[in-house]
Amino acid sequence: MSSNMISIILPQHLRTLAHVGVELELEVEGPVTQRSVLDALEARYPMLRGTIRDHDTLQRRAFLRFFACEEDLSHESPDAPLPAAVASGAEPFIVIGAIAGG
Repeated sequence: MSSNMISIILPQHLRTLAHVGVELELEVEGPVTQRSVLDALEARYPMLRGTIRDHDTLQRRAFLRFFACEEDLSHESPDAPLPAAVASGAEPFIVIGAIAGG
């Protein structure tokens, strides 16, 4: 099985929780999808479990969005392949805290 080095950018509150800088690199085994990236992230940083996805359903938390290559991937299938630029490490997978209000 192949592995890829993926670049991930997290929002400030998750960087603080995981004790990481603005951008981190993570090795992802197999196909590069939202699910495989988040599985690898939670395996490496267990304190993030339940913060990005619900513990039980593994659904994205309502106030978080996923972006890559200037595209909002928040509503894409968790098993859909991420863009090739993300899989190659050229572009980051970005988790953004959504802003709510009126």
